[in-house]
This record gives sequence, C-alpha cells and structure tokens, in this order.
Amino acid sequence: MVDTRETTYPGRLPRWGNADLVDCDVQVAVGSVDVLAPYLDQRWRDYLSESGVRAIDPHQYPKGAPISALPGSAPATGGPPGSDLGLLRAQVLDRWQARYAVLNCGFEISAIHNDDWALAMARAVNDWQAAEWLAPEPRLRASIVIPAQNPELAAAEIDRLAEHPGFVQVLLPVRAEAPLGKRRYWPIYAAAERHGLAVGIYAGGASGNPPTPVGWPSYYLEDYVCLSQAFQAQVVSLVSEGVFTKFPALRVVLIESGFTWLPALMWRFDKNWKGLRREVPWVDRPPSEIIRHHLRLTTQPLDEPGEPRQLIETIEQLGCDEMLLFATDFPHWQFDTEEGVLPSGLRPEVEHRILATNALETYRF
Repeated sequence: MVDTRETTYPGRLPRWGNADLVDCDVQVAVGSVDVLAPYLDQRWRDYLSESGVRAIDPHQYPKGAPISALPGSAPATGGPPGSDLGLLRAQVLDRWQARYAVLNCGFEISAIHNDDWALAMARAVNDWQAAEWLAPEPRLRASIVIPAQNPELAAAEIDRLAEHPGFVQVLLPVRAEAPLGKRRYWPIYAAAERHGLAVGIYAGGASGNPPTPVGWPSYYLEDYVCLSQAFQAQVVSLVSEGVFTKFPALRVVLIESGFTWLPALMWRFDKNWKGLRREVPWVDRPPSEIIRHHLRLTTQPLDEPGEPRQLIETIEQLGCDEMLLFATDFPHWQFDTEEGVLPSGLRPEVEHRILATNALETYRF
C-alpha cells in the first residue's frame, strides 16, 4: 500500500475518451441519527432520544483498516468518509467526469429487529438521500433502502418512492437472514419489477448468521475475503428458487462482490443442474444463461492478477459483454492508481459497455 500522505484520488483515464461514464457504486454514509431527525416523525425522534441511540453503523469497513477509506474522503469538519456532497462532487463526479453516479447507503437497517422502527429509519434515510443528495446534484441517482426483514413493509416503501426519478434501484444486503431466493422475499422483487427498478445486493448486512459457511472467523481478513462466498450462495439461491422465472424482467446487480469467481461458479452450476434438473423444473435452461441475462456486477473491488491478459481472459470467460458495470466504490480504497480501475487491453467496444452502456441499459436513467 502506498504512503497515504502522497495518495490522491485517481483521475479519469485519458484512453476513455468522451464516454458517458456511469459510476454504479458510490457509498454514502449517515454520520449519526441526528442527520435523520428532520425526516423522522416525532414518535421516533423521541424514541431515539430516550433510548440513547447515536448511530447504527455497518461494520464491513472498520475505521482502522487501510481499505476502508481513501485518504481525503472524510470531511474536515467531521463526519465519516462519504458523508459530504462537496467532496463527492470533487473526488468522483468532476474528477471522473461522470454522467451519472448511483448512491448506495449501507445504513444497517437489517440490524434493527423492531419492524416499525426499521421502516421508519429506512424512510428517513431515503428522504434524506432525496433532499440532501439528489435534489442539489442532478448527476446523482440513488438506491432505495428497505427493511428487508419485513418484505411487505419493504414493498410498501418501494411503492412510495417508485415514481421519484432519482431512485433507480432497491438495495438488499448480501448477508440476509435467509437465502434471497426464498419466497418470503418475493414481494420485494414483485415491487421492483412492477416499477422497472433494479435490485442491488451489496456487501453488507447484520443477519446474526456467521459470515462463512463453517462458522465465525477470527480475523477481519477472513471476514472480508469470504464475502464472495455469500454472493455465490445468493446467486445460486436466486436461480434455483426460480426468482427469474417468476419475475422475468428483474435485473439484479451485485455490488462490491468481485466477479472473477463467477465463471467457475457458472460452470459448476451448469454441470450439476444437468443431473439434478428434475428437482428444480422451473430452471428450464442452463443456469449460466439465466445468470448472463439477469445478473450484473460492479467492477470494484477488482481481483487483478499480475498480468492484465489473465484478467481479460476472465472477463471473456463470463461469456457476455453486458455483465460488468464500472464502479469506483468511493470512498473505499480499492485501488491506488488509474491502472487499477480497468485492465489495459480490453477491446474498445467492451470497455465502453463497462463504462457506460451496460449501466444505461440496466438502470432507468
């Protein structure tokens, strides 16, 4: 890792030309519950005051971990990285000359076990995004935060905001209480499909379940690396449970999942489906075909090997040029230089699809 005192946020690659660049993962943070107070009913303001709750923090990015925040991304006046619109404009929108950027707020609604309170906080976060981010900055779009632990309430929140042009996606944590293909979650997918919204599954969640299939890890390194296992499990669940058969227009975006694991998963999924397809008759074609049609993945964090050609070969193994969406993952520190954003040597038409076209086709800009 380079010296943080010398690091600045990398700029746009000259070889990108004048692409209509879309950044599909910009993280915004709620500094404290005080920020949300104007968007809460008096009942919930009193509830927070009496209970002493000051913050509901996600723990996927500990403050002391080097990857957690790009140097200079925290406002000088205080507050966490990703909480200042001026910095986001300067370090993302202007520096990368982005046509659009999609905000994803990891406020940990899944950690709230009171359904009514969870809905109130989700609504407050969404109204805060609309008023303080979308209204003053026309290049921004946002994801709808929902109380996924109660899919009926979540669907109602989607319906409430669906006509707002600034919201283009519904946000779900990858670490959910149950596999996301389960029918308990189908009201969320029905609402998203009904309104033409994508569903984004992000690297977060406070389900209470161990983050690995074999129990609780000892170190943050284990926790972070094993996130890709959670994404793989959710992909298999969504396909196997027939979500895309029931909701054929649904688009799902995996956010901060990486993507180099996907070709091997598709090969194994196809192979075993051939022998077990009677168990899931609604999966009427190879799972890889369903995945390519319905699934999209953001480019950061990018698992880049030593040779760019190896990464290009992995992208080609996806078997579809429409699957990858450009993302900086601001304010997380996922790359040090411009070369860490996309591999050199991509065919120009593929590069342009990743930078712009795929996002323009996925979201309702």
